[in-house]
Amino acid sequence: MLGLMQDHPLLISQLIDFAVRHHPRTEIVSRRLEGDIHRYTYVEAARRAKQVAGALDRLGIAVGERVGTLAWNGYRHFELYFGVSGSGRVLHTLNPRLSPEQVTWILNDAEDQVLCFDATFLPIVKAIAAHCPTVRRWVLMCEASALPADTGINHLVSYEAWIAEEASDYEWPVFDERSAASLCYTSGTTGNPKGVLYSHRSTMLHCYGGGLPDALNLSARDVVLPVVPMFHVNAWGLPYIAPMVGAKLVFPGAALDGKSLYELMESEGVTMAAGVPTVWLGLLNHVQSVGGGFTHMRRTVIGGSACPPSMIAKFREYAVTVLHAWGMTEMSPLGTICNLKQSQLAESPQRQLEIMAKQGRAVFGVDMKIVDAEGRELPWDGGSSGNLLVRGPWILSRYFKGAGGDPLIDGWFPTGDVASIDVDGFMQITDRSKDVIKSGGEWISSIDIENIAMAHPAVALAACIAAYHPKWDERPLLVVTKKPGAELSRNELLEFFAGRVAKWQVPDDVVFMDAIPFGATGKVQKMKLREQFRDYLSSRPAP
Repeated sequence: MLGLMQDHPLLISQLIDFAVRHHPRTEIVSRRLEGDIHRYTYVEAARRAKQVAGALDRLGIAVGERVGTLAWNGYRHFELYFGVSGSGRVLHTLNPRLSPEQVTWILNDAEDQVLCFDATFLPIVKAIAAHCPTVRRWVLMCEASALPADTGINHLVSYEAWIAEEASDYEWPVFDERSAASLCYTSGTTGNPKGVLYSHRSTMLHCYGGGLPDALNLSARDVVLPVVPMFHVNAWGLPYIAPMVGAKLVFPGAALDGKSLYELMESEGVTMAAGVPTVWLGLLNHVQSVGGGFTHMRRTVIGGSACPPSMIAKFREYAVTVLHAWGMTEMSPLGTICNLKQSQLAESPQRQLEIMAKQGRAVFGVDMKIVDAEGRELPWDGGSSGNLLVRGPWILSRYFKGAGGDPLIDGWFPTGDVASIDVDGFMQITDRSKDVIKSGGEWISSIDIENIAMAHPAVALAACIAAYHPKWDERPLLVVTKKPGAELSRNELLEFFAGRVAKWQVPDDVVFMDAIPFGATGKVQKMKLREQFRDYLSSRPAP
C-alpha cells in the first residue's frame, strides 16, 4: 500500500520561490570587485535569475547542458545558481585558482556551452578561449559599459546586456528531481580531476540536512557570510540553505583578507560565517592586532582541513563557537559537524575543547563506518582507527562520464581518510591515508603533530610530512611558518612536544619556511612538501 500524499519533485527553483514568498524583504549583500557594496532582496534576485533562464532559452542551451562559472561569491553568481539549475541546465562551477591548462581540460571535459566569469579572471579566459570549442557564449559579469574592447574573445557579452531583454516572469519548469543540477570537479591530486554530478534531489536533501539545529543551525534570524567559495562544492550548500530558511546572505567578493572580512562582518551584522582554517587565521590575526572583538558573530563553520584546537580556543575567547565540519566534494559536501550533546555541556572547558577538535557527528542522511585493511568493520570505541567509508542520498555513486570506474565498495564510498569514531558517534580524522606516517611499522598521525605545533604561540602554520629515513623507513618532518616578528628555534619547538606525545612520535627535525604552499581549495599542498623534502632527513647535516 502506498501513502496518499501529494507528489511534488524536489527542485532547486522551489528554494528561491519560497524565499520570495516568505522572506521578500530579506537582503543579499555583496562586496563587488569595484569595491562598493551592492544590496538587494530575494525578490530582485529571483527576477534576475529568471532572466538568466530566459537568456539560456534564447541561446538554445538544451536541458542538461552545462553552463560554467569562473566567479567569486557575489549576487550575480547567486543568480546563476538558480537561473541555470532552475531551468533544467547544469551549473558547472570552475575553480579559478587552477592553472589555465587545468581549467581548459575541465571545461572541455564538461562540454560547457556558456562560461560566465568575473573580470578578475579575464586573463584566464583570454588564454583558454581559443581552446574551448564547445563554448558558444562568453559572459563577462559586469555592466554593459564596462565590457572591454579588443579582448580577442569571440562571442563575448556583458552579463547585464545578456539578461537585459529577458522577461522576469519566467515559469520554472517541472521535471524529474533526479535530474542533474550542478557539477563540481575534484582537485585531481592524482591523474585528471573527476566530475561530481549533483542532482536536484540530492541537493535539496543536503539542504534540509545542513539546516538542522545539530548541523549548521541556520534560521531567518541569521546573517550568513560564506567565505568558502561558491566555485567549490556549492559553498558547502549555504546559497541553498539560506533562502530555504530566510537568512540574510553576505557575499565577500574577492576581498578575503582579515581586515576586509572583519569590516564586512561588523557592518552587516554577520552571525555565522564559514571557511577554511587559513582564512580564519588571517581574520584572527587582524582582530588581535586591532584589539577588537565580534559584535554579532556567534559561530563559525570550519572545514576543508582539520582545524587546530588552538584556533577553536582563540575563537572561544571572542565568544564565537567553532563548528568543526568534515565532508568531501563527493558528499555535496557535508558529512559531519561537531555540535556538543546535552550531556557534554556539563564537561569542563578543556574536555569540551577536546571534543570540539573532532570532526563531529554525522548529519542525518549520512551513514559512516570504519574498516581495517581487510574490510572488517571496526568498533566505535574512540580508539580503533581505520579507513572511513560513507553512504547516503547526497553521496556520489559514480563520477561524471564514468571516470575512474566504479568507486564504491559494496555500496560504500571510500573517503581516503583514516578515522576513529567514539561511543557517542563523534568521528575524528586521524589522517589522510596518503598522509599518515609509518615509522618502524608504527603509525604517526600528522594531524596530531600539526595541532601541537600550532598551539605554540610563535607558530602561524604547521605541516607535518613523512620524510625518508634509512632505519625507520619514514619519520615525521615538521614544516613551519612563524608569526610575524616571532623568534623560534628548532630545539625550542621540539622541546614543546615533551609530554604531549610519546618520544618516538616527536618530529625528527623542523624546517622553517617563509610560506607553505596552498592548493586551489585553500589546503596545504603536502604532496609538494613531500616531493621537496623527501630525502631531507637522510641527507641533512647533524643538527
